[in-house]
Amino acid sequence: MAKNPTKEVRMYLRIRNLCGLLGIILPALALFSASIAAHPGEDWWWSLSATYYQSPALVGVLVPACIVLISYIGYDLTDNLITSIAGISGLGIVLFPCKVSWVADGTPVGFFQIPVEISHYIHAGCAALFFLAIALNSIFQFTKYRHTMSERKKLRNKIYRFCGYGMLVVEGVFFVTRVTPCPGWLAMILEVILLMLFGFAWLVKGHAFPFLNDIEETAETDATEPEGGSR
Repeated sequence: MAKNPTKEVRMYLRIRNLCGLLGIILPALALFSASIAAHPGEDWWWSLSATYYQSPALVGVLVPACIVLISYIGYDLTDNLITSIAGISGLGIVLFPCKVSWVADGTPVGFFQIPVEISHYIHAGCAALFFLAIALNSIFQFTKYRHTMSERKKLRNKIYRFCGYGMLVVEGVFFVTRVTPCPGWLAMILEVILLMLFGFAWLVKGHAFPFLNDIEETAETDATEPEGGSR
C-alpha cells in the first residue's frame, strides 16, 4: 500500500479493521462481563448467545459491527448485498434472543417480546445466515483482483479462503451438534472459532498486518479497486 494513503483509503481500512476487531474481542468481552454477573444456571457460559441475558456486551459489540456492515459501501452490487445481508441478520441475532435453560417456554423475550421458543428459531436462522454471508464474502469477494496477482496477494487469498471455508465447516459442525447428543459447551467453542475466523479475515483485508500487504499498491488502487473485491 502507498506510504501516504488518501483519506478515502484510510477510511475504508479503518472500517475493515473495526469490523474485524469487534468480531475478535466479542467473545472475551461477553464472557468476562457475564462471568462477573449473577449466574442463572450452570450452563451460563455454554453459548455466547446465552450471555445476552447476563451482560450487555453481546448487544454492545455486535450491533455496532452490524451497523458497519450495513452501511459499508462495497465495490459492486454483490458486495453490498452480501455485507447488508450479514449486517441485517447479525441484528436479528440480538433482536431475537436464544432459548436458555433458565427461561421458561412462553416467556416473552427480545425487542419484539415474542415467546422464547419462537425467538430461538429466528435467532438460529439469523446466526446461520450471518456467518454464511461473511464466509461467502471472504471466499468470493475478498479474493478478487484486477491486476497482476502478487505473491502477497496470493497469500492473502489463501488466508481469505481458509477463513471462509473454515467458517462453513464450523457451521456444519455446529448444526451436527444441534441435532445429535453433544456436550452443550461445544457451542461456545464453535462460536469463538467462527468469530476469530471472521475477525482475522477482515483484519487482513484492512491491512492490519503490514507483512501481508503489497508494497507496490497505490493509494488510488486500494481505494477504488481494493483487490477487486470489497472496498
